[in-house]
Amino acid sequence: MMPFPLKAVAGARVLVVGDLMLDRYWFGEVDRISPEAPVPVVKVVRREDRLGGAANVARNIVALGGQASLIGFVGADEAGAAIRALAEQAGIDTSLVVDADMPTTLKMRVLGRQQQLLRVDFEATPSAPALQALYQAVLDQVSRADVVVLSDYAKGALTQVEMLMDAARAKGVSVLVDPKGDDYSRYRGAALVTPNRSEMQQAVGRWTTEAELDQRAQALREALSLEALLVTRSEQGMTLFTPQGRDHVDAQAHEVFDVSGAGDTVLATLAVTRAAGLTWSDAMRWANRAGGIVVGKLGTSIVTAAELEEEIR
Repeated sequence: MMPFPLKAVAGARVLVVGDLMLDRYWFGEVDRISPEAPVPVVKVVRREDRLGGAANVARNIVALGGQASLIGFVGADEAGAAIRALAEQAGIDTSLVVDADMPTTLKMRVLGRQQQLLRVDFEATPSAPALQALYQAVLDQVSRADVVVLSDYAKGALTQVEMLMDAARAKGVSVLVDPKGDDYSRYRGAALVTPNRSEMQQAVGRWTTEAELDQRAQALREALSLEALLVTRSEQGMTLFTPQGRDHVDAQAHEVFDVSGAGDTVLATLAVTRAAGLTWSDAMRWANRAGGIVVGKLGTSIVTAAELEEEIR
């Protein structure tokens, strides 16, 4: 593979819009079972907060050397303040819309001996005024971006996704979408949509052969007027569909430790390499490398340009 295009990536300006989350980890020791119920007692010894969802995409963009601007919702709460502080520490430019009527989306994980024992989620959908404020923030910033990334975790930030895409396309800015649900008509006209295997099955049904996948994927790409459709397939690698046909890359031979946020890393790598001028096929290969690295890390994590270069060496 060609060297990672660090110089070109350094000039890449990516606007990330989507569902923001705070991933909170409580690490502890488990030595006994509770006398109150048949559950382990976790003595918490360390706590850690990380950016999740669309915020993790932005964090990965910066780690790869690009410039990231982030738009999304937070509540008027401690978790929202934590997202703001972590984003600032990571070098992400933020335009966070505060919706006082909703809590910040928070995923709290309790781990004992590096194994996840429990996850507790806090979330709610944003209000109509907050959605309008988000749309206005996108209008204000989209003309300064080389690429727009829409990170859909079905938490409500992309309720008006068609309007957001129209705003980007009106300025001639490519849109990359990490989708959710089975109604992909919402993403019509995007440059790229990146469903994982399960999401693709939701959209087009199960396939039994590669030829059947090819036919359904190309039909979906054409129906949605996409430049490209990338299906991420876990241990089966990634398959890219463009007007030129199919391109496939096998998964990297890494031990899978934790898949949390792997799709965010893949999307971030695609965004910066496309903004740097790489072809879809080359961008996919770098994204595949990055995804292979990040699944070997615990929790929501990042991959750096240096790690990608080391991987090639």
